[in-house]
Amino acid sequence: MLVCSQCQSENSDTHKFCQVCGTSLTEKSCPNCGASVLLSEEKCSQCGTVTGTILRAIIALHGFEDRLAQKGIPVLQHLDPACRYRVVSGFQTADAGIEGLVLDTRPLQPPLFDEFKPLSQLANPYLHLPELHQILPGVYDTWQQGDQDILLLEERSHLLQLTEFMVQTNDTIPMLQILHWFYEMVDLWELLDPWRMRQSLLTLPNLRLDEDQVLCLQRLYRDPPTELTLKNLGTIWQSLLSHLSQTQSADLHLLLADVLAEAVVTVEDLRSRLKLLAQELQDTPLPAMIMSESSSNSPSESMSELPLPHSDAERQETTTTPLEAEDELDDLPTVVLPMQLFSLDDAGRTDIGRQRNHNEDCFSIDTQVTKTHLPSGKVVQARGLYVLCDGMGGHSSGEVASQLAADTLRTYFQQHWQKATETRSAAKLPPVEVIREAIWLANKAIYDVNQTNARSGSGRMGTTMVMVLLQDTEMAIAHVGDSRLYRYTRKRGLEQLTLDHEVGQREILRGVEPEIAYGRPDAYQLTQALGPRDEHFVQPDVQYFEINEDAVIILASDGLTDNNLLEKHWQTHVDPLVSSHANLDQGVGKLIDLANQHNGHDNITAIAIRAKVRPNLEHLR
Repeated sequence: MLVCSQCQSENSDTHKFCQVCGTSLTEKSCPNCGASVLLSEEKCSQCGTVTGTILRAIIALHGFEDRLAQKGIPVLQHLDPACRYRVVSGFQTADAGIEGLVLDTRPLQPPLFDEFKPLSQLANPYLHLPELHQILPGVYDTWQQGDQDILLLEERSHLLQLTEFMVQTNDTIPMLQILHWFYEMVDLWELLDPWRMRQSLLTLPNLRLDEDQVLCLQRLYRDPPTELTLKNLGTIWQSLLSHLSQTQSADLHLLLADVLAEAVVTVEDLRSRLKLLAQELQDTPLPAMIMSESSSNSPSESMSELPLPHSDAERQETTTTPLEAEDELDDLPTVVLPMQLFSLDDAGRTDIGRQRNHNEDCFSIDTQVTKTHLPSGKVVQARGLYVLCDGMGGHSSGEVASQLAADTLRTYFQQHWQKATETRSAAKLPPVEVIREAIWLANKAIYDVNQTNARSGSGRMGTTMVMVLLQDTEMAIAHVGDSRLYRYTRKRGLEQLTLDHEVGQREILRGVEPEIAYGRPDAYQLTQALGPRDEHFVQPDVQYFEINEDAVIILASDGLTDNNLLEKHWQTHVDPLVSSHANLDQGVGKLIDLANQHNGHDNITAIAIRAKVRPNLEHLR
């Protein structure tokens, strides 16, 4: 079986092209010169660019020392009897085994293992530490072969080593950024302790930075027989700081001296000391990480809280009340960095689907992006209004309602979204009452047409609506109905930030068990929509969020979200869109194709927004 890389459809091994979308199952285009390259080849024959799927292979040998002494490192051409994985670099000893690089000559074939029952014990920590998604390389394949455990991992040698970054950077690294990395290492130290894998943090070449300067590990290393303590971690910190030529914090060196002298022996003590150091370096108060309409009528100020990975607050549901969120933040150990927008991209598409005879969906994208290049770097300021509507009513009424709502919202915010002025240092998002007023006006516009035309019952047109207002690193979201908004980040994964306005969800909020709530025949009936009734029956949900890490925001009609499609396919269709190298318009097209393949019963509309942020280094100097 071959799985198409474009649409994820299954094809026979004998097919040369995908039977669903026509994509080649044997070749790909070289990203450098465009030449066709066989999927089984390592490099492009025209320009030498690596195009193949290169993996890091780790082999654990039972009786490793004895076998190595007797036979030495085995010379391998392929890892498996089927000759799928071809060795492209010689193996070397590493961590009670050997490791090297291999090429997957059949990358469209499914792997050999079931991720819930791995055949190799080597894969267990990678598969059972979901908190470390993106920090650890992904497991590509794994199996047992005689007296060998074989593990294939995503190759990360292209990621910059942390030590190289410290040496090569032309700018002074803010001390808060260094504290942030150290804080991440403390979190990792605690998470890897039960698995006896803390050595992974004590191997300097293993510490890498991804494209967004997030700390990553190239692989996991087992702990040595001797007991590891925080003193070992302090030694690594001392080595990292030795690569810096800049003036460093005296307080940090005092902390480091205490760690090396074993005056700090618990993770809790070390966290507290790092937190205290970070707070002493701040000259601005901590803002709320997430604000909702009941906690404030305007979003937070320019300082953005960057929560450390794996914290409980990071995994909290978006339905957390403002008071609960505030209580959790009181206990949340964080390092705070001021963030600024680095780039903003967006794309939107709508499709009729495979069973409808007309499209009642509508979307609108209205953005203004300014870029200023200074000696200190690039400054990006942006404002964006994104609206997606899913109309209903039949006989062309649905598309009238969705278009009317989108046009009304766009016109309203052109007049009521204040811009920066000479007396206003920065533009702000509209407060809750302004956003709600806009939505009520859109409802009234549709409602008035229904009243004028004496429409009744199912003849009354209406529409769902989901909307994003974005101002630099802040965004407000609002919705009515069951059109959804998702946020995807590398740390949090995929999150649905809106709650469908439908009978089943209403019953769950009343305390009914989900199985019972969605067992009702009217479970998916909308409880709110724009147009059928006056504004007294429309209560839009409005929330504010801070963009403090690179994110992809997806607005979608139910033609895309039905059957939990995004939840099932986020790894192949959402995760790649975070990268700046990904074409966002093509990515949205792939989402539409995926929905047509699985959900083609309805119209399909999607808007994707990619916001990338960076620490505001000028603010920290």
